[in-house]
Amino acid sequence: MPVLPRKLPNAGTTIFSRMSQLALEAGAINLGQGFPDFDPDPALVEAVHRAMREGHNQYPAMAGLPLLRERLATKLHLQHGRAYDPALELTISAGGTQAIYTALQCLLEAGDEALLLEPAFDSYAPAVYAAHAHPVGVPLDEVYRPDWQRVATAITPRTRVILVNSPHNPSGRVFDDADLDALHQLAERHDLAVISDEVYEHMVFDGRPHCSVARHEGLAARSFIVGSFGKTFHVTGWKVGYVAAPAPLTAAFRALHQYTVFTVNPAVQKGLADHLQDAAHWQGLAPFYQAKRDRFRAGLAGTRLRLLSCEGSYFQTVDYHALSNLPETEFADWLTREVGVAAIPLSVFYSQPQERGHVRFCFAKRDATLDEALRRLQGALA
Repeated sequence: MPVLPRKLPNAGTTIFSRMSQLALEAGAINLGQGFPDFDPDPALVEAVHRAMREGHNQYPAMAGLPLLRERLATKLHLQHGRAYDPALELTISAGGTQAIYTALQCLLEAGDEALLLEPAFDSYAPAVYAAHAHPVGVPLDEVYRPDWQRVATAITPRTRVILVNSPHNPSGRVFDDADLDALHQLAERHDLAVISDEVYEHMVFDGRPHCSVARHEGLAARSFIVGSFGKTFHVTGWKVGYVAAPAPLTAAFRALHQYTVFTVNPAVQKGLADHLQDAAHWQGLAPFYQAKRDRFRAGLAGTRLRLLSCEGSYFQTVDYHALSNLPETEFADWLTREVGVAAIPLSVFYSQPQERGHVRFCFAKRDATLDEALRRLQGALA
C-alpha cells in the first residue's frame, strides 16, 4: 500500500454516526442527529418528479440552474432587502457542508488561521485542516453567547477568516444586531473574511428576526453566506444548499466548486425553483418549529433536566447536573441505552473538550415521536 498523507490524523467516526448507530442497536428514539422523521411537502416531491419527466436529467450550469438562482435572489431580497446578482453572486452547492468546505479552501493557505466560535459544528475544523491551516477555537460564554472581546484577543497576524453560525448548532442561540456590528468591526479592523453558516435561517422563534449577515452592508461585502434548501424544506438527504457572496468571492468559490462537485442534481434544482415561487413554504417554518419546540420544552419540564434557552434552530440543549455527574459522552450513551432516547454531547464540539453537563436534543420530529421520547424521559428522569 502507498503511504498516504495524513491531512486529518485525528479523524474518526463522527459523533452523529456513532450515536445513530447506538440508537439503532438500543432501539432508542434518535433525537441526536439533526434530521426530520417526517416527509417533505408532496408538492415538492411531485415538482422534482415532474422535472425528471420533463428531461432535467443532464448536467445543468456549473453555478446552478439559472431559474433556481433567480428565484433564490428574489427570496433573499424579500427576506433581507439585499439584491444579489443571480448570475454573479449566487451558487448552488451540494449542501451546506460542501459550501463551507469550498469557501474555506479558497480563503486559506498553509499556515493561516481560522477562528471558530465553539461549540462549533464538527465539520468546520477538518475543513480548515484540509487547507493546511489552523482552526482556532474561541469558546462562547457560559450561556452560549459570543464574547467579542475574547474573539478580538484570539486574532493574530495569521488570522484570515472567522466562521460564525446563527441560529447556532448546537446551542440554539441567535445573533442580534449588536453581534453583527461587533463582528463587522473586527472583520473590518483586521481585514478578515467571514463565512456565515445560516442553514437554520427560517427557524428563529418568539418574533425575533433572523439577523443575517446579508442585512449588514459592511459584513455582506466580505462574507460568504451559506444556506440549505435541505434544512428549509425537510429534505436533508438531498444535500442541496447555496452560497451568496459578492462577485469576487463568488468567482473564487466557483473556481474550486467546478473541480469538486461541479454541479448539483438538476431535477432537484428545478423542483426547488418551482417550490420557491410560493413564499409561504418558508415563511411558515418558524411557527411550525416553534410549536414543536414548545411541545418538547413543556414535556421536558416534567423531568430534572434544566432547559437552556432555545431562540432558534431545531435543537434543545439541556443541563443534566441534577441527575448525574457523568461526562457528557458517557451520559449520552447511558441515556440511549437505559432510557431509550439518543442525544448529542456538546463536549465534542470543542477543540479542547469541555465538560459542562450539557447534551442536545433534536425536536425536528413528528409529534408522536416527540411524545414517546418525552414519555421515556419523564418516566426515567422525573
